[in-house]
Amino acid sequence: MSTTRRGFVGGASATAALLAAGVVRAQKGKYDEGASDTEIKIGHTNPYSGPASSYGVIGRAIDAYWRMVNDQGGINGRKIRFISLDDGYSPPKTVEVVRQLVEQEKVLCLFNTLGTPTNTAIHKYVNLKKIPHLFVATGASKWGNPKEFPWSMGFQPDYHTEAVIYAKHILANVKDAKIAVLMQNDDYGKDYYEGFREGLGKEVGRIVKHATYEVTDPTVDSQVIQLKDSGANVFFNISIPKFAAQAMRKAAEIGWRPEQYLNNVSGQVSTTMKPAGFENVQGVITAAWLRDPTDHQWDKDPEMLVWRDWMAKYNPGGNVQDVNYVYAYAVSFTMQETLKKCGDELTRANLMRQAASHQQLHVPLLLPGITVSTSPTDFYPVQAVRLQRFKGETWELFGEVLAAESS
Repeated sequence: MSTTRRGFVGGASATAALLAAGVVRAQKGKYDEGASDTEIKIGHTNPYSGPASSYGVIGRAIDAYWRMVNDQGGINGRKIRFISLDDGYSPPKTVEVVRQLVEQEKVLCLFNTLGTPTNTAIHKYVNLKKIPHLFVATGASKWGNPKEFPWSMGFQPDYHTEAVIYAKHILANVKDAKIAVLMQNDDYGKDYYEGFREGLGKEVGRIVKHATYEVTDPTVDSQVIQLKDSGANVFFNISIPKFAAQAMRKAAEIGWRPEQYLNNVSGQVSTTMKPAGFENVQGVITAAWLRDPTDHQWDKDPEMLVWRDWMAKYNPGGNVQDVNYVYAYAVSFTMQETLKKCGDELTRANLMRQAASHQQLHVPLLLPGITVSTSPTDFYPVQAVRLQRFKGETWELFGEVLAAESS
């Protein structure tokens, strides 16, 4: 009796092995870790806490986008498993949580990890591990360097080019410009500052004061006082939302009324301009590439109406005036289209190939005339902006679409 039972068990094991082999042969596609017939695992980091926590809504909105995608059946029949971890905008913490995503969670890729200093801390690691590091939430120019870092790709217009545009606009529009610069003291700030100096060219001597702050500083009040005392009539504000708002509010408090240029990453009405006080930010200029939900010209725009429906269903507590939700929707759509193009070959190498082959992709909620294009030598998906000026309680676009050629 026992022999018979052993024979039965042995036969069952052999049958199971044959069935397992059959299952492998019957798989729909070719996969790396983090992908299967039923699932695609995506890793993400975001500052849900710390000095940049106003960006936390981006992570929550991306999660909502993937919930919508899953409700619609997923991507090519596969559901998205989105794992988002808090790094507090602290580079050492980013290293820790990204290692967790790659080595423990075994994600297929990283998507829209936020922050220049934080992404800089993982840049070499993810490229050494050959993990797709896609559409990062930072405009530093270093994310468009496929020769040295073929696994990292940016998304938004790069900071260097944006700063060149501001410099050219100042030289063309401000008589006898004397420029003061406030800069976050890290790679993000330096990228903007170097582009700004390049844009000024032989007029670089018009910078009369350059002050920096650390993200651990409580305020930038003392820096703004120094900038005013320089006699500057132009203020270039290279700051994340918390400090950008503080700086503009302080400038008004001490009676300093220069022409103000604000970096795009702090252009949100709800998290920067409103806290600064609308009366203190009239006339401030920044660059835009997304439709701002506070701009009434988009009230009946079909893409904005779809977005508002999505907000109502998937982000019922979200602030519909916060452009960060628009950003999250647009970048997630781009990732969705990239994954769709992979078909059933969900390998990391193919994911990078598809990310680098978009040709004038129309992405919802980008400004009209701005599309996404990439190639094996062009890792800058969005490379065009329009300038806008703050008026009343929102931004007012002016001028033409300004496009930059990627190197």
